Amino acid sequence: MGDGEAIGAEGKTAVFTTDVPARLDRLPWRGFHWLVVSALGVTWILDGLEVTLVGSLSGVLGDPRTLGLTPQQIGWTGSVYLLGGVVGALVFGRLTDTLGRKRLFTVTLAVYLLATLATGLAWGLVSFAIFRAITAAGIGGEGAAMDSAIDELIPARRRGQVGITIHGSYWVGAALAALASVVLLDPRVLPIQLGWRFAFIGGAALALLIVYVRRFLPESPRWLITHGRAAEGERIVGEIEQRCGLEPGADMEALPRIALKAHAKIGIWQVVRSLILKYPKRTALGVTLLATQAFCYNAIFFTYGSMLTKFYGTPPQDIGWYLLPFAAGNFAGPLLLGRLFDTVGRRIMIATTYALSGVALAITGWLFARNLLSAEQLTLCWCVVFFFASSAASAAYLTISESFPLETRALVIGVFNAFGNGVGGVAAPAIFGALIASGSRPNLLAGYLFGGGLMLFAALVEALIGIDAERKPLEEVTPPLSLADDAPA
Repeated sequence: MGDGEAIGAEGKTAVFTTDVPARLDRLPWRGFHWLVVSALGVTWILDGLEVTLVGSLSGVLGDPRTLGLTPQQIGWTGSVYLLGGVVGALVFGRLTDTLGRKRLFTVTLAVYLLATLATGLAWGLVSFAIFRAITAAGIGGEGAAMDSAIDELIPARRRGQVGITIHGSYWVGAALAALASVVLLDPRVLPIQLGWRFAFIGGAALALLIVYVRRFLPESPRWLITHGRAAEGERIVGEIEQRCGLEPGADMEALPRIALKAHAKIGIWQVVRSLILKYPKRTALGVTLLATQAFCYNAIFFTYGSMLTKFYGTPPQDIGWYLLPFAAGNFAGPLLLGRLFDTVGRRIMIATTYALSGVALAITGWLFARNLLSAEQLTLCWCVVFFFASSAASAAYLTISESFPLETRALVIGVFNAFGNGVGGVAAPAIFGALIASGSRPNLLAGYLFGGGLMLFAALVEALIGIDAERKPLEEVTPPLSLADDAPA
């Protein structure tokens, strides 16, 4: 029986069989996969660039010659940024499931490009916050489309390592932001009134390059076969096989096939049913993992520039030098540990990295409260904390993207981003901005202990109800909604 051939009887729901998932998972790693990783993974680089820019620029943004923002206002703009990301993830996530991965990762990149350009032209607190929110909406939508496409195109045996490393590339963007701030905030290079503006405009230039590269990426064949476009999905898989050096359709007889029902529109009810009725444990796990890591990350990185200025008297133009080792430690974790999430396993590695980062965060907070750390020593401690925390956070996003049905994947990612950032992230920058403004080390210690406790709680939840998804096809981890279980093979 040929691919995509209907096998339903008259009067019954049409069913067809396909080996598209198996053909994608058996592909050897070739240049096509590097293209997917680089063209789509840049989303996290852009996110890291945007978030770290505000941390690097926080001292300058408080200068009367720029926007004259207070530490509390800088904290609030961080919260507004996260809210924008929540809205973008929900709206664009729904559109990604409806209209396709490729169309939306192009639209969301355009939204980001225009908004970050506008941020560099902001004239006050309100305009800056609005443009930051729109920028985040583009990034939030990018994340939903990008995570869906990558998981659906990367072979199962490498999905964990690739997902962990790509999310860790957030810190490549952070490093770029730190370097940019060091150069652009140097008064010998540009006046203080202009340097911070060019920092944001540079992100738009990078996005423009990526728009061109993404022209060479196909639509996800997995999305196509679950949306009534089986023939198109099979054609694209054949083209990918050629790009990977395989004869299209070679050895197809030995590959497992799945039977799918003819396409039916997926509504919000199916999403709610998946989250609450069918997979309640996975929902609880996802919210816990995302909310806890979001609180810790956003609390520290949205306000670290203000903290260095307040407690250590660090000149604003030097803050980028402290963020560079931060970025290196954060990227090194996923890069070095990523493979273990496919070999040792998801549950063990996620629980371990959450627990280690929680303990290290509490210890660092205690040392800081007792005034035992210089600015350089504090930065070194953060490198250790986030070596593990970065892998943990990356694994949280990976867990969400592979734990729910393909037809609702992008929207579910958006929903979890909304819950995770809304519950754990939006309040954190504002809270820690106020703690820093108080000038009290004990107050900050309480915040760090709370964050460390959250990470330990997440480690326990993962150990109890985590999902062993390593090296398994997406369709085995979570069957598609359109799967026809009773159809003949």
